[in-house]
Amino acid sequence: MSSQNLCDLFEARVRLTPSREAYRQFDAATQAWVSYSWADMGASVLRWRAALRSEALPIGARMGVLVPNSIEHVCMDQAALASGFVPVPLHVIDNPESLAYVLADSGASLLLVESLDRWRALAPFQSQFPTLQRVVYLQGADTAAASGIALSLDEWLAQAAKPSSAIDRPVPIASDALAAIVYTSGTTGRPKGVMLSHRNILSNVNSIMAAMPVHEDDVFLSFLPLSHTLERTVGYYLPIAAGASVAFARSIPLLMQDMAAVKPTVLVSVPRIYERAYAVLRDTVDRRLITKLLFAWAVHVGWRQFEHNQGRAPRPPLPARVITPLLDRLVAAPVRARFGGRLRAAVTGGAAMGPEVARPFLALGVPLLQGYGMTESAPVIACNTPEDNDPTTVGRALRGVAVRIGDRDELQAHGDNIMMGYWQRPHDTAVALDPDGWLHTGDQAQLENGRIRIKGRIKDIIVTSTGEKISPADLEAAIVSDPLFEQVMVLGERRPFLAALVILNPAQWAKQAGDLGLNPQADTDLRSGIATNRVLERIRQALRAFPSYATPRAVLLSKEPWTLAAGLITPTLKPKRAAIEARYAAEIAALYQGH
Repeated sequence: MSSQNLCDLFEARVRLTPSREAYRQFDAATQAWVSYSWADMGASVLRWRAALRSEALPIGARMGVLVPNSIEHVCMDQAALASGFVPVPLHVIDNPESLAYVLADSGASLLLVESLDRWRALAPFQSQFPTLQRVVYLQGADTAAASGIALSLDEWLAQAAKPSSAIDRPVPIASDALAAIVYTSGTTGRPKGVMLSHRNILSNVNSIMAAMPVHEDDVFLSFLPLSHTLERTVGYYLPIAAGASVAFARSIPLLMQDMAAVKPTVLVSVPRIYERAYAVLRDTVDRRLITKLLFAWAVHVGWRQFEHNQGRAPRPPLPARVITPLLDRLVAAPVRARFGGRLRAAVTGGAAMGPEVARPFLALGVPLLQGYGMTESAPVIACNTPEDNDPTTVGRALRGVAVRIGDRDELQAHGDNIMMGYWQRPHDTAVALDPDGWLHTGDQAQLENGRIRIKGRIKDIIVTSTGEKISPADLEAAIVSDPLFEQVMVLGERRPFLAALVILNPAQWAKQAGDLGLNPQADTDLRSGIATNRVLERIRQALRAFPSYATPRAVLLSKEPWTLAAGLITPTLKPKRAAIEARYAAEIAALYQGH
């Protein structure tokens, strides 16, 4: 589908396949999934555009969107774009202080928010974002305590003039016009607003379609937040281009239930979701020796078949081929059924995925496709495909995206998908984009026969006092594949050895503590030599493929998770290293005392 802007893309889809399913959303009142056609969506967006028009905002006004993935999120996004406004997707799990900063920095004029209570939590910071003129909330009853600028969605839509085709034609939108300001997660410092144009996003959609075609009968399960550019492009705009349908997951805790109900063919996620699924799987498998042995056998045989299918290994011997159907029925098929049983693409990006997770899933027929990109590239730069899948790399650069290796082995990218720049930050833009438009990713990489292998962040490489250079992300990805560990951060910059800060899974720790004769509820027992030795042994097992100098020699244990509200992780679940080190400064000093 050829479109000059995202508005044309949506309008063309409504016109081409009006009766096909566009979206599916769970109705809590009826406890049933409700389907919406493209014609339904087209009519709804017209109503939203009429309501936006009644606000009399100037072209280019910014629209804050603070609601979960939903029909309402899509309606606001499409209505804003067709009206010449700029959506600013906000992280629904973010804290009020951070949200206030984004509203102020973007100069948002209108905010769509999930509930009146959420707006009340933001209202005390209203002086920081004086440009906000209207708040529209989806849930809650208005009271005298509500701000005068707040209206329920029903009230807001009802007060607008009835939409008509003569009045509500989309305003002319150039392909280079601003289509979104997406704020980076901000592992260090304040988040920056990445300016993405219609051309940036559409070029990425077209390049992805060329690498891995999506069809009208595909079903996406949307659970990665739409404030994440990977979900916006691959899980939202790409299905519009293809005419595929999208089901909005209810929540992460209900994700497996939603997969069983929806039976998606495409998933888009970050590695942590697959890591958690693998940890649960291993916990189940390891309870009995027979299931543990069968699982290991199925992975071994399945991996050989996968490598053969990819053209990297000879055909498995006859005994392996004979046993494969039985192992598939006993082991692999139940694993695939956890994901709905119909997956043909399980896309993962946003962070590195360790081979200890990717390899078993691929061996069992779960089609994991690791890719690479960043918000600044709208976001995909490279990806693996089902026919060309090497999980130790992030695949090949997409069509229309050029890559090169610069100073300090930095991966750099160029193409129509590269951002316009950072909102109101010309200096930061000049640092990220050179005069010829090449994006400096900040990631170290190497090119191997056209494939890209990411080695780590330039700034995140740990250099110990002994001169060893280590990528902490690789170690952390391997460690969290153990179900005992919920979160982990490896440190050791300018120190004699590595240490690990570890958040334990409470249920798993209760089992371990019982085996060790410790009280699982006592924080003092977490500091005992018995506990730390057991955890260090588990870490050594997880890192057995890494060199000895890359194995932490000290560990700090806790059961209190790092949260966004505490400012210790980003909305995309990455650890804020400086903040975590500051939080545990005294404990970290004790780990290295005397060394």
